Order: sequence, then C-alpha cells, then structure tokens
Amino acid sequence: MSLVVLITIAFSCYNLIVAAPPAFKQSEASALRNSRWWPPSVTGNTTLLYCAWPGVSCDDHGSVDWIYLTNMYRIGGNLSDMNFSLLPSLTYLQLMNTELTGVIPLQICTLSRLTHLDLSNNSLVGKLPPCVQNLINLEVLYIDHNQISGSIPPELGNLERLTDLNLGFNALNGVVPLTIGRLHNLKSLIFSSNDLGGSIPLELGNLTEMHIVDLSCNNFTGPIPSFIGNLTSLTLLYLQENKFGGFIPPEIGNLMNLTHLNLQRNKLNGSIPLEIGDLRNLRLLNLNSNNLVGKIPLELGRLIEMSFVDLSSNVFTGPLPSFIWNLTFLTYLSLQVNKFSGSIPSAIGNLEYLIKLNLSENRFHGAIPSEIGNLRRLEFLDLSSNNFVGKIPVELVILRWLSQLDLHNNSLFGLIPALKSNSFLYRLNLSYNHLKGPIPKNLVAAFPHTAFIGNDDLYYFDETQTYRRRSSVILHTPVFILLAVVFISCIVIGSCFLIQLATKSMPIKTVQPETLEKNGNFLSIWNYDGKIAYEDIINATEDFDLKYCIGTGGYGSVYRARLPNGKAVALKKLHRLEAEDPSFDKSFRNEVKHLTEIRHRSIIKLHGFCLHRRCMFLIYEFMENGSLFCVLRDDVEAVELDWSKRVDLVQDTAHALSYMHHDCARPMVHRDISSNNILLNSRMQAFVSDFGTTRLLDHDSSSNFTANIAGTYGYIAPELAYTLIVNEKCDVYSFGVVAMETMIGEHPGDIVSTLLTSSGEDIMLHRILDPRLPFPRENSVARSIVLIVSLALACLSANPKSRPTMKQVSEAFLARKLPLAKSFHEISLAQLQNNNRSWLEGGPTEASSGLSDE
Repeated sequence: MSLVVLITIAFSCYNLIVAAPPAFKQSEASALRNSRWWPPSVTGNTTLLYCAWPGVSCDDHGSVDWIYLTNMYRIGGNLSDMNFSLLPSLTYLQLMNTELTGVIPLQICTLSRLTHLDLSNNSLVGKLPPCVQNLINLEVLYIDHNQISGSIPPELGNLERLTDLNLGFNALNGVVPLTIGRLHNLKSLIFSSNDLGGSIPLELGNLTEMHIVDLSCNNFTGPIPSFIGNLTSLTLLYLQENKFGGFIPPEIGNLMNLTHLNLQRNKLNGSIPLEIGDLRNLRLLNLNSNNLVGKIPLELGRLIEMSFVDLSSNVFTGPLPSFIWNLTFLTYLSLQVNKFSGSIPSAIGNLEYLIKLNLSENRFHGAIPSEIGNLRRLEFLDLSSNNFVGKIPVELVILRWLSQLDLHNNSLFGLIPALKSNSFLYRLNLSYNHLKGPIPKNLVAAFPHTAFIGNDDLYYFDETQTYRRRSSVILHTPVFILLAVVFISCIVIGSCFLIQLATKSMPIKTVQPETLEKNGNFLSIWNYDGKIAYEDIINATEDFDLKYCIGTGGYGSVYRARLPNGKAVALKKLHRLEAEDPSFDKSFRNEVKHLTEIRHRSIIKLHGFCLHRRCMFLIYEFMENGSLFCVLRDDVEAVELDWSKRVDLVQDTAHALSYMHHDCARPMVHRDISSNNILLNSRMQAFVSDFGTTRLLDHDSSSNFTANIAGTYGYIAPELAYTLIVNEKCDVYSFGVVAMETMIGEHPGDIVSTLLTSSGEDIMLHRILDPRLPFPRENSVARSIVLIVSLALACLSANPKSRPTMKQVSEAFLARKLPLAKSFHEISLAQLQNNNRSWLEGGPTEASSGLSDE
C-alpha cells in the first residue's frame, strides 16, 4: 500500500474521530432533546451546544452534571420524559416549580452521583420509591408541595449524607420510620401538611445537628417528648396543628438557639414552663388554641427579642405582667379568648413596632389609654367583648395605617371620633356600647349599620340639619335594601335579556378572531368571536349573578367563572353607569389596548374582551391566591409565602417592569404599581395587573408626560406631590415600596419616611423582616434578601435621577451574587444604602454597581 493511501486513510480516521462526538455525548444530547423540556428555539439551534442550553452545565469532560430549570421554563409534561439513565454524571437536579406531572421514575435512582434533588412545587403523584436509597451521595432532597402518597420508605435512613429533607405538603400517611434517626448529618427535617400519625420516634433525639424541625399539620399524638431538649442546635420548631397532649416539656428550655416555637392548635394542658424564659433568642411564640392555664410566668420577660406572641384561645388568668409592655420589638400580640383581667397601662405606648393587637374576649376593664396613639404602625386593633369604659381615644385618628378596629361589646361612652381620616380603615365595629351623638357622615357612608347597633343614643346627621334616631333607620334599612335588591335585579335581568336579543341582530364590537373554537375555548387566542364568548360568559356567571362576584376594582366588578372547557377565568366587568362615563370607558379600553400588546410571563394574561356600550368586560387568567396585599395580611398565607417565593416574586415583578419600560414594542409606564395590583396564582407566582392607567413612553423625544395623578396612596412617588410630570422612575419608586413590603410583611410606611430623611443607621436589616417567617436558612436566599432590600432602598431615593432603571434592577437580579462579607444579623439599612456595597465580599455584584443615572 502506498504512503499516500496510508496518509489518506489516517486523515479520514482522524476526521471521523474529531467530527463525531463521543457516544456518551450523543446519548446525553438525545436525552435532553427528547425530554422536550426546552423550547424549539433552544433545541433547534444547531450552533448552540447542549452544555450551553439555559439551566444546563457540564463538567470538564463535557458531560452534563447540572440541570437547573426551576421556573425558568414551565416544562409541563411527565417527569419520566427525561431518560435519566443516560445522564450518569448528573450531580445537581433542580426542577422546582416546573409544572411536572407523573410519578417519580425509577431511573432517577440510577443517578448515584446526585447530591441535590429538588422536585418541589409540581404535580407529582404516586409513592416515593424505596430505591432512593441508591442515591448514596444525596445531601438535599426536596419533594414538597406535590401529591406524593403512601408511607415514608424506611430506606431513606440509608442516605447518611443527607442534610436537608423536605417532604411537606403531600399526602403521605403512616408513621415516621425509626430509620430517620440514622441521618446524623440532618439539619432540616420538614414533614408538614401530610397525614402522618403516631408519636414522634425516640430516635429523632439522636439528630443533634438539626436546625429546623417542622412536623406541623399532621395527626401526631402523645406528649411532646422530653428528648426534644437534646436538639440544642434547633432554631425553628413547628409542631402546630396536631393532636399532641400533656404538658409542654421543661426540657424545651435547653434549646438556646431557638427563634421560632409554634405549638398552636394541639391539646396541650398545664401551664407555660418557666424554662421557656431561657430561650433568649426567641422571636416567635405561638401557643394559640390549646388548654393551657395559669398566669404568664415572669420569666418570659427575659425574651426581649420577641416580635410575635400568640397565647389566644386558652384559659390564662390574672392581669398582664408589666414586662409585656417592655418587649419593644413586638409586632404581633394576640391574647384573645382567655380570662385575663386588669387594666391596660399607659406603658402600652412603648410597643411602637406593634402591627396587630388583639385582647378581645377577656375581662379587661378601665379606660383605653390614650397612649395607644403612639402605636403608629398599628393595622389591627381588637378590644371587643371586655369591660372597657370611658371614651374612644381620639388618638386613634392619628393611626394612619389602621385598617381594622373592633371595640364592640364594651361599656364605652361619648362621641365617635372622625375615624375615617384613617384612609386604610375598612372594617369597623362599635356596636353594643353606650356611645352617643351623631355618627360622623364619613363613617355612615363607609360602614354598614351593624357597625353601630346597640348604642341607643347614636343617630344619623341629616342633610336638612336635623337629627333622626339611629334605631328608626335600622328598622327600615332592611326594607330599603330588599326593595333596592329587587329593583336592581329586575334591571340586570332585563338588561341581560335585551343584550342577548341585541347580540343576535347586531355584531359585538370586537376584533375579528384569528381562529374560531367552539364551546368558548378561546383561551389559546387573543381575539375571539364575541357572540360565542358572550354566551359562554353569561351562562358561566348566570347573568353576572352576585354570587360569582369576588371583588370590586377601580371601575368595575370582578367575577370568577368556569367555562365549558373547564378553565377558570376572572372577568372584569364595567358597570353600565360607569360605561357611560368617558373616563372609565377610556381606562377600560386602555387596558385592552396595552395588554393585547404585552407578552411576558409575569404580566397578567388577557384571554379576551367584549367592548360594547351595553356590556363591557375583560377576561383574564384566574389568580387563585388573589393579591399580594391580601396574602401578606393573612397570617397563614403569609407563612406559605416563604422567603424563596418572596424573592422570586420580587424578581419576577422587576423583570416584568423592565420589559414594560425597555423591551416592549411600545414602552410604557404602569403608574399604579402596588401590592394590590400584584396577583398570585396557585403557586404563589407574581403577575403584574391593572393596566387602566398605563401610558406609553416616547423615548425618541422625552420620556416625561404630564397627567393627572394616578396610583395608590402609599406607593406614589413623592415628586408627584409638587409636579404632575410622570415617567418610568415613578414606577421604580412604587416597585421599591412593593419590594420592601414583601420583605417586611407590611407596608413599609414609616421606614420609607425615615430613610428619606436620615441614614437609617440604627435600623438593622433582620429587625424589619417579616417576623412570621424564620430567618432564611440558605445562604443564597439570605444574599437575595440583602440584594432586594439594597435595590429597593435605591429605588426609594427621593431624587428620581438617583433611582436605578428597572432594566438595571432586573440585570442586578440576573447577575452572579457574591457572598456576604458580614453576618446577616450585622447588616444595617444604612450599609445597604451605601454605594460601596461593603456588605459584599469583593465589592458589588456584576450588575449592582452604577445603578444611578447620575
């Protein structure tokens, strides 16, 4: 054979070797592509190697070792669509919140190198396979928030490297296997919200490294075991909503690092052990709804870090000890439904951080102290069903954030102060006292008559400058209401009948459909046949029956409807009278115009609309968890909205606003960003809504325009108080308020004003975080919280030019997050306002420097 032929063959073989990827790479690429977890725009890009796909990384040998998708893509489909046996090098698999279904495939058990497995927040069913014991390198296992059933396999006890185990929010039953006691490296054990029963096994007392134990919302029985005192590293102990009985063990006082203790809704009896006073780091103490008796021990006065105390629905007696009023960091104090007695001292004014105070259904007496006016952050006050006397303190008027006030069933007398000057007050009950005089007009207009009944000397103020007794109004009010309801019902039914006739003879003024689908299945298209959609809407809401109404907005009512295809939608319907108002009509059409131009996963999706003078409505995807505002004000839902979800929520909102300001075909400013307009779906994901006041930006000329002030009080940029010039920096300020509200758990209020006038030097970050949540347990979450607050403070700058753009904020979230140079508890708001970012190791994040426009 000639030398030329040999050289040719050699070069051919070399080209084949170089050109063809190794077999394992071909199989990995095939597994990724066949899973259909990535969109065609990624898999179809022949110039993009799979190692560069979003959420995929490879090791030094080019083999896939990480898949990190979370909510980057809504994968959907079945978890078994991925052939895990073809990914032998996989060490990190994060598929949280990706809408996956099906069972956990046995192929996952072949991933012997896996250290991190997160399948949480999906719709997985079936049992947890015992073969997970083969994942001998596993350190983190999260399968929470699915529909996994059956018992916990004892084989889990073989995963001796496991540090974090979360099986919460599933349908698991049976008992906790004794083998869990072998997991000596375990730091976090979460089995909450299942159907587990029996007693806590003795073997759990061996897990002395644990920081978090959450067995809440199950059917555990027996006493709380004394060996719980062995877990001296615990920071969070949640045993609420079970069937534990007996005494609270005094050994609980050994848990010196404990910050959160929740034992509510069990069958505990006896008194509070004195040893709880040794828990010097305790911030949350919840013993609500048990059978505890006796007095509050003086030893609890040592717990000066406490911010949340709930002892309600027990049989506690005696006066409140004076130390209660020295717990100056309290934000939540609930003692209702006990047998406490005595008066409330003026020292209550020391609790300047208090947000919620509930002392109802006790035996308190004396006057309500005027010092209650010092509680400037107070949102909820319930002193009902006691023996309070004297006048309603006029100082309540200055509590600007007060939203709920209940003083009913006491012996209060005198005049009613002008409480409605508190713009957030939406619930009021002053019934069954001895109040007298005229009911302030603004209260009559804002609250039902039941808020004032049982006060014989109260009366309305008549417009003719005469007075008429309240009792006569009460007597006739139901008749007027009944007549009004009948009259309005007749009008609604008649109008709907006429509209249905009209739709047969005249076209609904809608955009012509791109496609036409029967049975109202228009959810995949923007423009639809008005007649078909209209008929489905009428049937689904029974002619907009009030029982389907779930709220009222700025210019219409919102209804929930389930269409023939099974889809639930939200309907915003403009009332007929408002439809005749040009300003309402303009806002309604404005919302349609802008939402039909927007395509972003964190902006509410408009499925359809009907624009006709006789009947106007918009059709949205339905948000099961309502608004962020309501979720943060519900203690149960607020806890469900944990730190990770809050971080995602703020980031998603930032990305949506960045898209609106900078990436839209026609950039726009929202003008009404508030927690009421951030809606949450069933997975607590955020969507920006309510585009009725949105205006387009013209970046080719000036990004400013003059308009009437729009927005929600408390979220409006301060410069609008002296100018009507609106630009995207107004949205930036509102975003800053929402971001702070999400982290604090309430409207930031005074904190914002303090920061606008001073450095915030004395305010520590961990002091202002929502006390209903434990401190973040993951460093990545802690870093994200610090970054969010830092960016929020920049957004709240009084000078609009000093605020970042939403694009800069969005990029800061996407940039690599550097580690914290200081302990989380050592970071102050002043440091977060400091541009040098001294709280980070190595300086600012890749996108957090230079955020100012100046």
